[in-house]
Amino acid sequence: MKPKPISPIHSTQYLQIKDATISFDTPRGKYTAVKNFNLTIKRGETISIIGHSGCGKSTILNAIGGLVKLTQGEVILGGVTVDAPGPDRGIVFQNYSLLPWLSVYANIYEAVDSVLTGKTKAEKAAIVESFLKKVNLWEHRDKKPAQISGGMKQRVAIARAFAIQPEVLLLDEPFGALDALTKSSLHEELVTLLSLDNQTDTVVIVTHDIEEAIFLSDRIVVMTNGPEATIGEIIDVPIPRPRDKREIIHLREYVEIHDRLLYLLMDAFAVHRKVAA
Repeated sequence: MKPKPISPIHSTQYLQIKDATISFDTPRGKYTAVKNFNLTIKRGETISIIGHSGCGKSTILNAIGGLVKLTQGEVILGGVTVDAPGPDRGIVFQNYSLLPWLSVYANIYEAVDSVLTGKTKAEKAAIVESFLKKVNLWEHRDKKPAQISGGMKQRVAIARAFAIQPEVLLLDEPFGALDALTKSSLHEELVTLLSLDNQTDTVVIVTHDIEEAIFLSDRIVVMTNGPEATIGEIIDVPIPRPRDKREIIHLREYVEIHDRLLYLLMDAFAVHRKVAA
């Protein structure tokens, strides 16, 4: 199903994080994780947020998902303020978040059944079958999560997120625990799913992987360190799509972006730890 037409303002300012500050109460007092974070995302963009552990990148993602309340500022999606989770945003976490007592098929069907309430059982079943086949898991549909590998579990989680037809896909380091070959394969599958004619076309990814960010993204948001983390720099990725990992690493643009990210993460925004005497 093609995305419904949207006004020009929504295409250029589709997802906005405006003056976002997020603070938490701790036994030692208030801790401000993120301060004055401003980002505008166009519809159809894939944005990566990268930075050191504890810089607030997952906190921002959770705010977009409606899972974390802003202390100040607002998140606006399609002209509407985000203040709670909703089916217009699908989230994939690193830990899969699958229900262990349900089969692969049932994990996806339960989500589809609860969100796409206007569809018949046959239509819902067809959606589940379609996405399981797209991630090459149809033959494993009757298995429980404990019976499949980590990479397969993440395929289920990604298929489930796409199956509920969200407008925005939020990925919180979903490939971080996977081996390099499995991670690379899932990158390709994610790109393939995004290229299909469906509702989901805007993606925000939290990652600490430079190569992953370059391969998947249109822009990369580099965070400063916390507390009071914010955007340190935004880097465009002007590498044409479709992208072949084996080819783009030789491009001048790739090398320049890679070197810039290394500089920002290892020098400009490096984490300086005290060494014991």
